[in-house]
Amino acid sequence: MEIIISNNANKPIYEQITLQIKAMIMSGELQAGEAIPSMRALAKSIHVSVITVPKAYEDLQRDGFIETTIGRGSFVSARNKEFYQEDE
Repeated sequence: MEIIISNNANKPIYEQITLQIKAMIMSGELQAGEAIPSMRALAKSIHVSVITVPKAYEDLQRDGFIETTIGRGSFVSARNKEFYQEDE
């Protein structure tokens, strides 16, 4: 999973992460039930603070794009694509 962060963007980093993961889910690049990187692993891979990523994951979970289970990780939610498109 490739996420590109811009320090010059007018959006906060957590929002850039949220928008890119949502786009990957809506495009089908990430499938329902597929695991997404742990918060720590994602923070390390994109060179951001480990405090930044949980905010993005909280937003994704609140909006129904991912489901997080303590001890198992975060996975793409099984909700249908029509719902995602209405959500935008």
